[in-house]
Amino acid sequence: MAAPEDTQFPVRTASYEADPAHVNRVLLLYSGGLDTSVMLKWIQDRYDAEVVCLTVNLGQPGEDYAVIEDKARRLGAIECHVVDARAEFARDFVVPAIKANALYGDYPLFTALGRPLIAKLAVEHARASGCDTIAHGCTGKGNDQVRIEATVATLGPELKVIAPVRSWQMGREEEVAYAREHGIPIKESHPPGTERTPYSIDDNLWGRSSEGRWIEDLSHAPEDDVFQLVTRPEEAPDEPETVAIAFERGVPVALNGERLELVALIERAAQVAARHGVGIVDHIEDRIVGLKVRDIYEAPAAALILPAHRELERLVGTIHQNQFKGQLDRQWAYLVYAGLWWEPLRGDLDAYMDCVNERVTGTIALKLYKGHARVVTRESPNAVYDAALASFEQSGGLFSQTASPGFIELWSLQSRMAWRLRNE
Repeated sequence: MAAPEDTQFPVRTASYEADPAHVNRVLLLYSGGLDTSVMLKWIQDRYDAEVVCLTVNLGQPGEDYAVIEDKARRLGAIECHVVDARAEFARDFVVPAIKANALYGDYPLFTALGRPLIAKLAVEHARASGCDTIAHGCTGKGNDQVRIEATVATLGPELKVIAPVRSWQMGREEEVAYAREHGIPIKESHPPGTERTPYSIDDNLWGRSSEGRWIEDLSHAPEDDVFQLVTRPEEAPDEPETVAIAFERGVPVALNGERLELVALIERAAQVAARHGVGIVDHIEDRIVGLKVRDIYEAPAAALILPAHRELERLVGTIHQNQFKGQLDRQWAYLVYAGLWWEPLRGDLDAYMDCVNERVTGTIALKLYKGHARVVTRESPNAVYDAALASFEQSGGLFSQTASPGFIELWSLQSRMAWRLRNE
């Protein structure tokens, strides 16, 4: 029996991108960079459509949003909306990632955290602006297309999606040429006067990624100009610095004894870590679209906060909690990396993360030096730790050393039986 009409989902196929004849007004996710600036002009020409731009501030350093808005309007946008979503991003996306110790491979998730929020805002603004289509600047080789389009399909199934980078026949060199031909200013990320194409950059409050150019050559060591956030460890201060991070219920609340709002705390942590060369990751990544790629990541705030959180979590948890939590952390990170932020399982896992983190209160201090961050002190009212029990200098209380021989006899029983059966 067929489902009622109002419960059926729109059919989306591998080639569902919008037909030009059915596109009237497009909400373009606009960063002001090369791809989306070329896209703004290209959409007007290709679809003969009005374009509304949406720029989302997730804490990208060094951006002048007035300049971005002016540029969008000069390139033909009928509207340009700039949304400061830093607080929402930190509260609703970064905090769950901290509680889940969210790493994919070697690097902290940050782009994967930002995309579902950006796409959610795109759906809201597309509806408010009367747009029938959302356009994004993701390529067909990356994960971000999945993260954005899965969100649109979930939250705004009536909206069409176009991804010009998947449609046009232009590499980055051709995009630069197109921009010059059409008078589109290029935001350079390489030394002025050179003809090299810029890196492909994505950044937010929690980190920065760089792709393109020599990064695709696995035999090529990192060039200095790729590092825009983190000081190269060779140039970091010769004296170490100790930083104390205080948590309440798994959420960082203070740095070196100073209570800060979450966004300010993350920004301060990033500054301190970056100064000491902490947070660089040169990473080989298995994308969900099947490619193995290399990326250069700079995530200074996460490189301090995540290890501190993990250490505090271990301190207050039992051995069984800590072993099990790691499995769920990896599952949480994979779901988010794979673009499944709205998957119910992620919400289910969040409930467990929140429960465990109820006791993750205390302070962890790390020593920063030449690219390394090492935990040096730990303090928590909830620590499952007793110095008297741990000490070799005394015994008694909850732990009786005279009970150990019997424990060892029983603990090794099956192993000893199995060994004898195999060796007699």
